[in-house]
Order: sequence, then structure tokens, then C-alpha cells
Amino acid sequence: VQLQASGGGLVQAGGSLRLSCAASGRTFKSYSMGWFRQPPGMEREFVAAIRWSEIEPSYADSVKGRFTISRDNAKNTVYLQMNNLTPEDTAVYFCGRARFSSDLYSGSSYDAWGQGTQVTVSS
Repeated sequence: VQLQASGGGLVQAGGSLRLSCAASGRTFKSYSMGWFRQPPGMEREFVAAIRWSEIEPSYADSVKGRFTISRDNAKNTVYLQMNNLTPEDTAVYFCGRARFSSDLYSGSSYDAWGQGTQVTVSS
């Protein structure tokens, strides 16, 4: 599978961005998908995940109420709508395909990653 992330950019604090992650292949709908981010000089961290069943999306506490993950299986695409952005959201954002759905918070559950898209939030 190939994952292509897009939609990053420079935005002022309080603004919004929508990230997209397009996947190749015919089995997209069978996999849970997630978004992670890596702030400058820090480790990659979990942001949000959505199961193949679209039931109960998961979010990091730091983004709850501001970010929304969704998917369009007809388009093989997962989205991350990011609202009310703050400078602390500045990071490279990665989408991933989960091989295991038992722990979507862990990067080790993912077996494929997109190339990352930069999000920069200015104060």
C-alpha cells in the first residue's frame, strides 16, 4: 500500500486546516487508519485514529474537541479536520495504516506510513 498525505501548510493560531491521506489498493475499507505527528525535536505522537467500522474514533487529549478524523472508503481517503489550531500543533503529520486495531494509540500497530505533511501554526 502507498499512503499520500497532503493539506499541510502555514496558518495563524485559531485557524483551520484539513489534512488528507489517500491510500492505494482495494482493501482500504478493511483497515483502521490513524494520524500521528512529530513536533520539532520530539518523538512521534498519536493524534487520532478511526477504525475500519468507523465506530468510536480515538483522539489524543490534546486535540479532543478541536480535531476530527473521518474517512471516505469510496475515495480510499482518510481526513483530519483541524480547528482552533495553536502553535503547539506545529509538527509533521503522518498518516498510517493499522495492521492491528487492538491498540491504535501505538505506532507499532501500524505497518504503512505516508511521507508526512508539515503543519506550522504561527502565533
